[in-house]
Amino acid sequence: MSEPLEIERKWLIEYPSVDMMKNMTDYDYSEIEQTYTNYMEHSAYGRIRKRGKNGNYKFYKTFKKKITNLTRVEYEDEITEEEYNNIMKYKREGFNTINKVRHTFIYEGLKYEIDVFPFWDDRAFMECEVNSEDVKIPIPPCVKVIKEVTDDKRYTNSNLAQKIITEDLN
Repeated sequence: MSEPLEIERKWLIEYPSVDMMKNMTDYDYSEIEQTYTNYMEHSAYGRIRKRGKNGNYKFYKTFKKKITNLTRVEYEDEITEEEYNNIMKYKREGFNTINKVRHTFIYEGLKYEIDVFPFWDDRAFMECEVNSEDVKIPIPPCVKVIKEVTDDKRYTNSNLAQKIITEDLN
């Protein structure tokens, strides 16, 4: 059985126009609460998420192992709220819970995710997951890229959770 791979690229972008994103194909959004834990499965530390909107939430645990800067093995399972609360007891020391709004849409056949954080009012992250590392990824017209940060570990969510922006990342 092959392991579940996640191949994704990531950009730091100017704060996006929600109105422009709403006009994109299959637009949706969700609120995410993300916490990094010392809970371990699949030989990796994990994170848990509460995700949804309008009071309707689902809960997930995720474990990732890096293969390259673009590719990871990713195990993700939906869990109960009770499991979520139990794993929360293993919150990693020095890591803050991240809250963000994830906007999703389709552009030229690819799914894009744009994460907007309450601690930034001038920038956000955009990610696009693909089937191979050499896929050319078109930039949607509703996005202004500052720079690609796929290879820059300062821009990982786990790093943001440790800093919750105590320094300016440009």
